[in-house]
Amino acid sequence: MSNERLIYLPLGGAGEIGMNCYVYGYGAPGKERLIVVDLGVAFPDMDSSPGVDLIMADVAWLEANQKRIEAIFITHAHEDHVGGLGHLWPRLRVPVYARKFTAAIAAMKMEEAGQPSDVIRIVAARPEVVTAGPFKVQFVPVSHSIPESAALIIDTPAGRLVHSGDFKLDGNPVVGEAFDPEEWHKIAHEAGGVQALTCDSTNVFSLHPGRSESTLAQPLSELIGKQGGMVVATTFASNVARLKTLAEAGRMAGRSICLLGRAMNKMVTAAQQTGILTGFPQILTPEEAEEVGRGNLMLIVTGSQGERRAASAQLSRGKYLGHELKKGDLFLFSSKTIPGNEKGVIGIMNALSEKGVDIVDDQGGLYHVSGHANRPDLEAVHELLRPKILIPMHGEHRHLREHAGLAAAKGIASAVVTNGMMMSLSGDRPVVVEQIETGRTYLDGSAMIGALDGVVRDRIRMALNGLVLATVIVDEDNQPLGDAWVELMGLPDAGRSKRILADEMERELSDFLGKAPAKLVSDDAKLEEAIKRSVRKVAMEEVGKKPEVIVVISRLVAE
Repeated sequence: MSNERLIYLPLGGAGEIGMNCYVYGYGAPGKERLIVVDLGVAFPDMDSSPGVDLIMADVAWLEANQKRIEAIFITHAHEDHVGGLGHLWPRLRVPVYARKFTAAIAAMKMEEAGQPSDVIRIVAARPEVVTAGPFKVQFVPVSHSIPESAALIIDTPAGRLVHSGDFKLDGNPVVGEAFDPEEWHKIAHEAGGVQALTCDSTNVFSLHPGRSESTLAQPLSELIGKQGGMVVATTFASNVARLKTLAEAGRMAGRSICLLGRAMNKMVTAAQQTGILTGFPQILTPEEAEEVGRGNLMLIVTGSQGERRAASAQLSRGKYLGHELKKGDLFLFSSKTIPGNEKGVIGIMNALSEKGVDIVDDQGGLYHVSGHANRPDLEAVHELLRPKILIPMHGEHRHLREHAGLAAAKGIASAVVTNGMMMSLSGDRPVVVEQIETGRTYLDGSAMIGALDGVVRDRIRMALNGLVLATVIVDEDNQPLGDAWVELMGLPDAGRSKRILADEMERELSDFLGKAPAKLVSDDAKLEEAIKRSVRKVAMEEVGKKPEVIVVISRLVAE
């Protein structure tokens, strides 16, 4: 009996949406050769990660096993799959494989991070095969909301794996490749069938079959055609097919098209340069668009998720690159608001409403379709591939659990696998073989920090409770020299007593220091702790807060 096993280990993206990072391995336990699928990011919020720029999976386990890694494979160019590449690759340093368009975006990520882009190797779609140690990997075109998305066929000595990536069943995606059921039928019947399918779970609760991107052309054309003022539309910058549909609808209505937003222009340029996007209507620069009458202009802008610095937010606040929205103009959200972004989106809508701008969103489902497979589509793929094992991925815990139940009801062995659970996929059922400690890595400005480093925790504490800087001077005889003084940040000037809060703290500190024994005053650590208690006592009594306290002790030294 072989001692070798086939393992699956999610480090990000399993139990959450975003930050995708998956590991597959084959070999003797603890010596498996490894491949990594995707290195994505998630985006911060002010409640849990204030000031953070990006959130990525903790790849410490991969770094510790770097010599066992054969390659990295990127399924598609969405930020939650490729956005961490430039930041995390220096810790892994292995070849990166991707299809042409994805590789172009990946190269930008590497260059922006100051890393070599020549480690990225362009791979054609199936039947081209990449051999990486014991793995033979093929990129299979799937339809999604960004061009050249791919599932991965991963053939191993223990059987065939299919990693679905993000996908939908779209026979006419406008830009990019259609989902080909005949090809998937072949995949299911080659190599002795599918040992395991790791599958997108995002829309498992959506009960109706997914709609094609091509169904949007008519309703968008009708909406734009009846507008008299300027039309502005926002969608995901990476959704090149939607950008084309919107631009063509605007052109059919006799409007000139202008793209606003660096990310959007970058995506369109990359798609055109790699041959993915053809026939896109002529684009005006912002300066050229200023010369066009409002009734003949359509802006397509970034910021569909309420990002504060994106074009949508800028236009809601006033002029942006010479353009300003006015009463009677139309603003269209051709997108779905990702959970957690509602506050930012609603803020933009309210600001636009105050200007008298008419707002259309996708509550009725007319102007946006999802890039992910809905429940009936997932069931169709289950039936098509008939895997021995199904592992749900790309979803919050509730999505994974629902998807696993869906598979189990059809007699497919399944399990809810979250980040850090190492599973053996070698047998008839998935089995937990190890639990890896996982976490998050933050890009904080230009520094990479761990979630447990305390930086963000301290920032949250200061935001919630304020900060006090307390300074005392002690002479060579361990006697306080003068009064202590404090400086406050993020705390009110006065509390319950109506007296100045800083004065109350200084009075309390001076009383304490005047009575403190020399033995305590001579010990910096004990003195610092006592000062913190004194300051927090006053803060709790006066304002009901327990602030962060920084203590500076200056000691005079006898000459």
